[in-house]
Amino acid sequence: MTASLDTSSFGFDYLVVGAGFAGSVLAERLASQLDASVLVVDKRPHIGGNAYDRHDDAGLLVHPYGPHIFHTNSAEVFGYLSQFTAWRPYQHRVLASVDGQLVPLPINLDTVNRLYGLHLDATQLAEWFKSVAEPRETLVTAEDAVVSQVGRDLYNKFFRGYTRKQWALDPSQLDASVTARVPARLNRDDRYFADTYQAMPLHGYTRMFEAMLRHPKIKLMLNTDFEEVRALLPHRHLVYTGPIDAFFGYRHGRLPYRSLRFEHLTLAQEHFQPVGTVNHPNDYAYTRVTEFKHLTGQMHPQTSIVYEYPQSEGDPYYPVPQPESATLYKRYAHDAEAVGEEVSFVGRLASYRYYNMDQVVGQALATFKRLQARHAERIAPRPKAVAEAVPSALRNGRYGSAGAVVAS
Repeated sequence: MTASLDTSSFGFDYLVVGAGFAGSVLAERLASQLDASVLVVDKRPHIGGNAYDRHDDAGLLVHPYGPHIFHTNSAEVFGYLSQFTAWRPYQHRVLASVDGQLVPLPINLDTVNRLYGLHLDATQLAEWFKSVAEPRETLVTAEDAVVSQVGRDLYNKFFRGYTRKQWALDPSQLDASVTARVPARLNRDDRYFADTYQAMPLHGYTRMFEAMLRHPKIKLMLNTDFEEVRALLPHRHLVYTGPIDAFFGYRHGRLPYRSLRFEHLTLAQEHFQPVGTVNHPNDYAYTRVTEFKHLTGQMHPQTSIVYEYPQSEGDPYYPVPQPESATLYKRYAHDAEAVGEEVSFVGRLASYRYYNMDQVVGQALATFKRLQARHAERIAPRPKAVAEAVPSALRNGRYGSAGAVVAS
């Protein structure tokens, strides 16, 4: 599928497809550490991928693609991103609307005591979970993962309905990894995440990405579909962060994803709900509601919220964790291996995995180290005329409507 390159002359050392976490981290590292010329293309009109944030008409900072809360246990990842942003400490809390109450999620001591009118302590809760759990020798499905920990009733109250809305499949049809990310706790810790580092970029994600891509060796082309320009942009190495099946022209069929529709509302009130996110596992068509001011710490007389509606069509968000999906992805992974060292596939879509943001950054940093090791032998001096001609052509708009060109 990929065309062989004439290695006698190149316009850019690296062409990076996608300006989200994976692409931006690699572009920054390649430019700042290797002094390589990098062109980043993205089909959207903005940088940041799904983590992009902006101010709405009321001046409230919102996440158009749903809430993005940063958390990690990696000092390396947190330290790297700290070069490009200051942080606002933030520990995310989630409540679930169950049986007419708002109770903590993940399920903890307070959740059980309030739902069942009990007065258990941590030791008693452990025994209570044992009494209601349905042990499984092997955790195969998402249902197995939950009922083996907290039993059938809590499974029905918190997980079955939510999962059916999110995936349009019963938990018994999905891999155990789907629900393994939300464990039960024996204490009263009501934080959604327990990671060492939990914070939000002080001035938002977009500002962080802007700082990351500000290097003079990085050029940007937004509103650009890679498929329309892939033969027009000479480069030595391609970093691809888009859908892996799209890269290969869907030759084996499309990998299945679930998507989301977001309904954003600005309300003439200071607050809407007591925590950042409230899950609705059993009622309504939406799965959760997020109020952004909890995340950002912004002071404002109005507030902005977003409702999330899972759907089958739209931008790819969540790989469907079923055996058939894994089998299909392996065919594309084999194709990616066959491409060899000409292309690096990085990120959620290129790896067909649900990664948290910090995991994408970690994968990108690891990929950079591999590229760094090969850089000296791969990057020979480029003819000056060729090196200058391509950026000049881009700035002069020779590719017309194929993409808006933005110089960093």
